[in-house]
Amino acid sequence: LKQSGAGIVIEGHCDERGSDDYNVALGEKRAGAVRDYLYNLGVQMNQMSIVSYGEARPAVSGSGETAWRMNRRVAFQVR
Repeated sequence: LKQSGAGIVIEGHCDERGSDDYNVALGEKRAGAVRDYLYNLGVQMNQMSIVSYGEARPAVSGSGETAWRMNRRVAFQVR
């Protein structure tokens, strides 16, 4: 990212537990932490944006620790 100058969208995701508002806030916090980490590695802030999908876009369906673990994540989309 530092060399290419490409932009990315950092997507925060959560598992199904918790209210919608809580999960959106948690997804935003998760995405923000990754943005801050990348910034500390030298990626410019203007290359990054964040969005939280909360529990709205699960990676896998189902309940239980295995599904929850896979749905608690951050994903990247190159712009």
